[in-house]
Amino acid sequence: MEEELKCPVCGSLFKDPILLPCSHNVCLACARNITVQTPEGETPVQSRASGSSDYDYLDMDKMSLYSETDSGYGSYTPCQLKSPNGVRVFPPANHPRHCSLTCPLCHRSVSLDERGLRGFPRNRLLEAIVSRYQQNRRASASSSSTAVKCQLCDRNPVDAAVMCEQCDVFYCNACQQRCHPSRGPLAKHRLVPPPNHAAGVGAASGGGSGGQLPPATARKPATCVDHEAENFNMYCYSCKTPVCMKCLEEGKHAKHDVKPLAVMWKQHKCQISQALNAVSEKAKDAKEFLVQLKNMLQQIQENGVEFEACLVAQCDSLIEALTRQKAKLLTKVTKEKEYKLKVVRDQITHCTMKLRQTTGMMEYCLEVLKENDPSGFLQISDALIKRVTSSQDQWVKGALEPKVGPEFDLTLNTDSLLQTILQLDFCQVESGPSVPAAPLLQLEKCCTRNNSATLAWRVAAPPVSPIEGYILELDDGNGGQYREVYVGKETVCTVDGLHFNSSYNARVKAYNAIGVGPYSKTVVLKTSDVAWFTFDPTTAHRDIVLTNENQTVSCSSYDDRVVLGTAAFSKGIHYWEVRIDRYDNHPDPAFGVARINTIKDMMLGKDDKAWAMYVDNNRSWFMHNNSHTNRAEGGITKGSTVGILLDLTKHTLTFYVNKQQHGPTAFENLEGVFVPAVSLNRNVQATLLTGLELPQNTKQ
Repeated sequence: MEEELKCPVCGSLFKDPILLPCSHNVCLACARNITVQTPEGETPVQSRASGSSDYDYLDMDKMSLYSETDSGYGSYTPCQLKSPNGVRVFPPANHPRHCSLTCPLCHRSVSLDERGLRGFPRNRLLEAIVSRYQQNRRASASSSSTAVKCQLCDRNPVDAAVMCEQCDVFYCNACQQRCHPSRGPLAKHRLVPPPNHAAGVGAASGGGSGGQLPPATARKPATCVDHEAENFNMYCYSCKTPVCMKCLEEGKHAKHDVKPLAVMWKQHKCQISQALNAVSEKAKDAKEFLVQLKNMLQQIQENGVEFEACLVAQCDSLIEALTRQKAKLLTKVTKEKEYKLKVVRDQITHCTMKLRQTTGMMEYCLEVLKENDPSGFLQISDALIKRVTSSQDQWVKGALEPKVGPEFDLTLNTDSLLQTILQLDFCQVESGPSVPAAPLLQLEKCCTRNNSATLAWRVAAPPVSPIEGYILELDDGNGGQYREVYVGKETVCTVDGLHFNSSYNARVKAYNAIGVGPYSKTVVLKTSDVAWFTFDPTTAHRDIVLTNENQTVSCSSYDDRVVLGTAAFSKGIHYWEVRIDRYDNHPDPAFGVARINTIKDMMLGKDDKAWAMYVDNNRSWFMHNNSHTNRAEGGITKGSTVGILLDLTKHTLTFYVNKQQHGPTAFENLEGVFVPAVSLNRNVQATLLTGLELPQNTKQ
């Protein structure tokens, strides 16, 4: 966790940290060193004298201003300056009127206002964690009876006299003068007494060891930066920051969406806890994976020795004819072994580094969760939530799988004739007839569109027995049982009619005359959140005329004719609209949903397989099974829109005219599969609008 508590500029533990708009932290003193103020008509000395306190004093002689904008993030100019911690610092370019500061981590620049560095809130929560961490470290050092030794002495190391906070190395006086002089690039490193010397009164108040810090203690509530006499009591959802009541009454947050501070505090703590649980599971898997890799090293060593012994025995039996070929084959085995060892060692190194970073972040987050300061917590919680969530992305699919196996897929045939000895080479092990191996899903070709999913796969290697076909299985989109959706010889399959806004697990296996092989790895496919669809020309009545890529519908008959949509719904909440493009002679078109087999040569809703609202220029009715109910005043004209809200969570159907709910909830207790539907005659032309958000006045 110590890496989380070090300033990126000086490399030491944070001291008086301030929180930048990009959510990174720097020490207050470091912020002064990388910030410059050069107002017009004033010299650096004048600027210093005009400051109200040391808190907003800016060292004018060190760097020049760099921001190219008046506020927010601007551009930056890189240079060769580096902090003692090794982080490249991007100093600003000269500008006559502004002062600004560049974050040493993300290199984003932000302009300072008239308050200078006072405009940045102090990260009191981080400051408290650093303080507890230092107490814990001093207590741990004092509990040890063994003095810290110099780490660079060749023989018989003596007691360490100093420790470099940036290098994290202990030196005696002689080694410090020889290996770490206080000049050149090392001049800015901070040398401090070793922990056993620094331990004192703080040891009595320190907590335990092993990364667990003492419990957080309650502190005085934070006050507003703009209104120092006011405590934080609300949270601005728009600006992602705590605010006081005066900020809401007279400040820039007056018209923003705000929520109670305690509510947002609990909500963000819950989000971080949930994300930490997911990362913890990944870390657990990574630890088990490291054990697997370390065991594999031994297996590879043993198998390599065994292969070498077998190879030498076979080659020695052929003596003269095999002498030259033996050396070549031994080289191949050695290279294969070295390759596998190198790959596994590289994986161990890479996985260990990721696990250490994840563990440090988790410890830091746990300390943050112990804090009882809502405002301090909410200052960093948004960035911390994003960071914890995004840390799961580093454990991508396949990251916890060995890149090589411990087995050596090599064999040597010693039954060949003497004249073919010079052509000897390793060959793949051939086995008798068996079931096919697990197919490999081609993730780059697997995709979803609307409520359809396309999957593609291939065989890893040509099998001994020909593959007769494949079996594709999907679950129910809700983590339920798998079911077969395709059986055949093709290696690409598209599955239609899935639920919207659902995640499906898919897997495939192959079969031949011997039997059925194992399943492939599982791939997760998510369908669209909202439906995009058109009118369906294949099921429409013959008098229906579709144009505009099947988005616009009209009719050639004076009688009402029905046209259906291409989407079918059985789950979720869906909303679409129909815009009236032409409306002559006051007809009464109908809008709603229907079964796929509804009657299409009369008004929608006259049979028991459709639920609709028909409307003219003055009023409307709901209709199902030729039953008319709930007359409502208000009709449609050219340019009007009719909205249909199908809520299969509540099993209801509601209608809207020009974005406003029209009448009460039309139908309830809807079960099954429903298709969007419209009925009209030649006096009406309408256009379908899909992929829309739910109406704002919808009650969820």
